[in-house]
Amino acid sequence: MSKEVLRLENVVAGYEDKAVVRGVSLSVGEGEKVVIMGPSGSGKSTLLKAAILLVKPWSGRVVLDGEDLTSGRVDLRRARAKTGFVFQSYNLFPHMKVIDNIALPLRLVKGYSREAARRKALEALKLVGLEDYSEKYPLQLSGGQQQRVAIARALAMDPIILFLDEPTSALDPELKVEVLETLRDVAHRGIAMVVVTHELDFAREIADRVVIMEDGVVIEEGDASLLWSPKTERARRFLKVIGTTSALT
Repeated sequence: MSKEVLRLENVVAGYEDKAVVRGVSLSVGEGEKVVIMGPSGSGKSTLLKAAILLVKPWSGRVVLDGEDLTSGRVDLRRARAKTGFVFQSYNLFPHMKVIDNIALPLRLVKGYSREAARRKALEALKLVGLEDYSEKYPLQLSGGQQQRVAIARALAMDPIILFLDEPTSALDPELKVEVLETLRDVAHRGIAMVVVTHELDFAREIADRVVIMEDGVVIEEGDASLLWSPKTERARRFLKVIGTTSALT
C-alpha cells in the first residue's frame, strides 16, 4: 500500500450505552478509494464520524497522517483541517451566499484572508462546475447543486482524505446523477476517499477496496472484485438487494 493516511485500530464507538461500531480496524493509503457498504444500522456513518472524532471512540485508536487522534494530545481542530467531510444533508448556511459558505471555513480554520478565501472558494466551485452560482443563496439551488457546493467546500480545504457519508441518499434520481458525476471527477484527482454509499455502479467504478459491515463489524473486505463475487452468503444477499434496487431506480 502507498503511504498510510488513516488507520483505525479495533475502534469501538456508540451512543449512550449502545455500541454501534464494535471493534473495526481499517487502513487507507494515500489516494486510495475505500467504499463502505452495508444495511442500515450497521455502523457505517458512525465509523466515519469516529475517524475524525466527531463521535469519540470508547476504545481503540485513530491515527490520521501519523498522529494518534485518540491520544488526547492532538489539536483536533488542526487535525480535522486535513480532512473533508460531506454529509447526507448539505449543512449549508441558508443566509450566506454559496461562495461565503465555502470561504468561511477557510478563514476560520486555515487562516485565509477574506480575499484569498474567496479566490480559493471560486476555484473549488469551478471544480464542481458551479462557478456561475457563487453569488446565489443555497435555497436558490437544487438539491444536487447544494450537495455539489458541499463537495466544493470539502475540496477547498485541500484534504489528504475525503469522507463522504451517503452523499446522494437525499436526492431524487436525476439530481443523484449529477452528484455522482461530480464525485467521479473528484475520485480521479488523487485524494484518498472513504465513501459510504449504496450506489453499486458507482462503487464498482471507483473502489480500490470495499468493506461490507453488519451489526457494527466488518463481515467482508477485499478489492473491487468483491462487488461481483462476494465470499460470504450475507454479503451476497445484501449486494443482490441493492443491485435490484439500483435497477429499479
